[in-house]
Amino acid sequence: MSTLLYALGRWSYRHPWRVLVGWLLLLGVALGLAAPNLTGTDNSFSIPGTEAQEGIELLARSFPQASGTSAQLVIVAADGDTVDVDPYASAIGETVSHLEDLDGVIAVTDPFNEMVTGLVSDDESAAIIRLQFDGQATDVSDETLTELEGVATDLHESLPGGSQVAMGGDLFSTSVPALSLIEAVGVLIALFVLIVTFRSFAVAWFPLVSALIGVGLAIALIFVATVFVSVSSTTPMLAIMLGLAVGIDYALFIVARHQDQVRDGVAPEESAARATGTAGSAVVFAGVTVLIALVGLSFAGIPFLTTMGIAAAVAVAIAVVVAITLTPALLGFSKGRVVGWGYGKKRRGVPLAARRASAEDTDASSVDERAGEPATTPTGHTAKKPNRWVMLVTKHPWVTSIAVVLTLGIMAIPAASLTLALPNAGVQPESSQARQAYDLTAEHFGPGANGPLIMTGTIVTSTDPLGLMADLADEIEQVPGVKQIALSTPNETADTGLIQIVPETGPDDPATAELVRALRDLAPQLEDEYGIDLKVTGFTAVGIDISDRLGAALVPFGVFVVGLSLVLLMIVFRSVWVPIKAALGYLLSVAASFGVVAAVFEWGWLADVLHVTRTGPVISFMPIILMGVLFGLAMDYQVFLVSRMREDYVHARRAAAGHPTRSDRDIAVGAVRSGFTASARVVSAAAIIMFAVFAAFVPEGDASIKPIALGLAVGIAVDAFLVRMTLVPAVMALLGDKAWWMPRWLERILPHFDIEGEAVERELALADWPEPDTTVAVVGEKVAVRADGGRAAGEVVLFEDAAFRVERGGTLIATGDPRAARAFALAVAGRLPTSDGRLRVAGHLLPERGAWVRAHVGVALLGEAEDRVQALRRALAGRATLVVIDGVDTLDAAERDQAAALLRDAADVLRERAGDLDAPTATLTLVVTARSESAALALLADAHRPDVTAIALQAGTLQTATTAEVTA
Repeated sequence: MSTLLYALGRWSYRHPWRVLVGWLLLLGVALGLAAPNLTGTDNSFSIPGTEAQEGIELLARSFPQASGTSAQLVIVAADGDTVDVDPYASAIGETVSHLEDLDGVIAVTDPFNEMVTGLVSDDESAAIIRLQFDGQATDVSDETLTELEGVATDLHESLPGGSQVAMGGDLFSTSVPALSLIEAVGVLIALFVLIVTFRSFAVAWFPLVSALIGVGLAIALIFVATVFVSVSSTTPMLAIMLGLAVGIDYALFIVARHQDQVRDGVAPEESAARATGTAGSAVVFAGVTVLIALVGLSFAGIPFLTTMGIAAAVAVAIAVVVAITLTPALLGFSKGRVVGWGYGKKRRGVPLAARRASAEDTDASSVDERAGEPATTPTGHTAKKPNRWVMLVTKHPWVTSIAVVLTLGIMAIPAASLTLALPNAGVQPESSQARQAYDLTAEHFGPGANGPLIMTGTIVTSTDPLGLMADLADEIEQVPGVKQIALSTPNETADTGLIQIVPETGPDDPATAELVRALRDLAPQLEDEYGIDLKVTGFTAVGIDISDRLGAALVPFGVFVVGLSLVLLMIVFRSVWVPIKAALGYLLSVAASFGVVAAVFEWGWLADVLHVTRTGPVISFMPIILMGVLFGLAMDYQVFLVSRMREDYVHARRAAAGHPTRSDRDIAVGAVRSGFTASARVVSAAAIIMFAVFAAFVPEGDASIKPIALGLAVGIAVDAFLVRMTLVPAVMALLGDKAWWMPRWLERILPHFDIEGEAVERELALADWPEPDTTVAVVGEKVAVRADGGRAAGEVVLFEDAAFRVERGGTLIATGDPRAARAFALAVAGRLPTSDGRLRVAGHLLPERGAWVRAHVGVALLGEAEDRVQALRRALAGRATLVVIDGVDTLDAAERDQAAALLRDAADVLRERAGDLDAPTATLTLVVTARSESAALALLADAHRPDVTAIALQAGTLQTATTAEVTA
């Protein structure tokens, strides 16, 4: 990964205009496709497999006039007046007639209809006109919405002064989030932090440009997707928040690494490539963790939440790709003008490569206990005075750890009172007409009138549908929490019954959820008595079902996220305790952020300051989204901070090998301090930027976004500054060198992920090996391959300490134990990673360039092939200039003749195709393995291969190498 990113970074640096114009063209095309669909999002929530959804589907089939979305017009008479007399009664009657003529309206309920109860308040000071639409809220046209507003305005103007009219209901229960100038403040704060961090106006713009292009492309693609799938209106805003935050941070990590390297004397082009290969690898890993967590939102089994997670994951994926391509391209525009203020040439010091070369001989991580600072860092960077904070934390690790855990525990206390619900008009700004209608309805009809419930079922077997519905209404009205039965009626064909229930409490009140459960518990009893299977449904019931489903999904999702973090961090850090510590720290951050959200939105703390218009339950999917997003971002800080500590620890142990007076614990603590000092600046800047971006969506944000934004802002601040930059170094100091312990069996089975670009560093260090501008085809030095022989056998050495060299057009024979020979062949062909040593094949270093070698080196495994000649033919078919043949001694005489002919023909084809006999493609290089050297020599003699180098392998050792001359 890191070597590919290294090459990508260099190419992008060299071709900045191509990269920039390419992204701008892609953005332009996406915006063009998205323009016709900017209103394509919707707020229709469905949850397959729940009782509420089944009830909606039943109504859609047999009671369509009650299955669609609804709205209500609330009329409140002036003080002292009543709505049952003129001019109110006549105006309401005319309005009902007008509403019945609107497109999409399939039913209008007159509040004065004798068949209906509950639409006129007890004191007759208010009335409700209820409307039923064909389809869901997204099916109601803009023209109909405009006409509805016009009808409400006309009615208000026709009534006496002091009266109130407001349009609300399920149709207007959710609002479409929109950006405001406050969100721009977050971007400006991010720009200021970038200027301070980089000490440069020019460089500070790079992360912003990268993030804005990525966000623009992601949002455009989301709106294009609305043509094919249902996307909630909250999704684009969530994608903007995440895209901006991670886009800025990912580019920041790359630019910061580049700037440090240029300040250290590395050429700008080389530095951009290295930064993309090293910091870019960490960016890719961090982005993948966020992607996995967001896609994991599908655990809840709720379609709109799954879509939201995928859309946000797309935004993050685009941010990663833009960061690793556009960022080095932007650096290509700046060339060497990135060092910032106060970093002239005279301060750049010794080139980085020179310092790295001498780092092995320096006790790099040693901390002078008297001065409290290292002379140089273990990786050879310029010495930095240790950060005072990390010195304080690591000197008092127990006090620090206890203080942080207690603080976060106290912050988490309000989380116990956190309740969840879908958003409704009650959380909209007081200036909105839907909020006014909600408040007027609650004031004059009770809070339950804003969220009526529906019970429906098939009554086709009843001989007295009207009597049945009346009896059911009487039974249900006795349930605690039911205020009244507004309607109980069969449909026109008398095969489906509908009961509309007005609760005593509001739609987002926990008591209403208890009522829904009580009604569902009553349903079996009613079925036994009346023979009708009733289902509880309606907008409020759907919201309760979604909240319950999300609440039930939190534990398995949390297990998934924590388990994922443990596995990923074990792979990255090759440690057991570091991942456990990181996962526990993540849980503390989540609990604290939940606590702050509950304190603001449930308890009302700072509600006025944050413009929270109404306290109460928060949006149902806030916890699961916060857990998913915060997981990915927390892993970002963990990776960028602790990976530097591990890098310093590994180099320091190697450097301190000849200093027995220094303990491993001292080395480990010194690495914590030096690693923290080297990465704290960038991590702090990244956290401040993310906090600013998320916090900017709180004051004026949509009611659905506010709690998510606040939770993420608090979670980022807590996780970055209290957990990662305080608790982590304290616990690492307590653990000492045990922090990097891992059982050998676990070490063997876990894959390796090059998170800090070690492959790039190795390639740079071996760039001139075995000699500058080498023409050798295959060369190895102290090469070894080991395998896991199982728990009983442990690690098996297939071969080790192998040294060999083959020029282009030559042949290498490896003989001996079949397992060792097969491992040797696969290693040279890039199919099996080496355990030790250096190996370069066709100019490409292994295992870093294994992908290229696998694509260009032919392999014929004759020992396991049914048709050995055909296997060799396939290996030569791609006209590869290097072919590895394993098990040539398995060929019989006839097969050997055919194989020799194939080898001669392949060599002739290469020479004819190349034309230039000195070109690398003019010769065929072979690596063959066999049990005995004689069998291989016989084949090579027939194939006219005169230049042969032979090595004899045995399991676990390598015998002396010999050279044989074979004549045709």
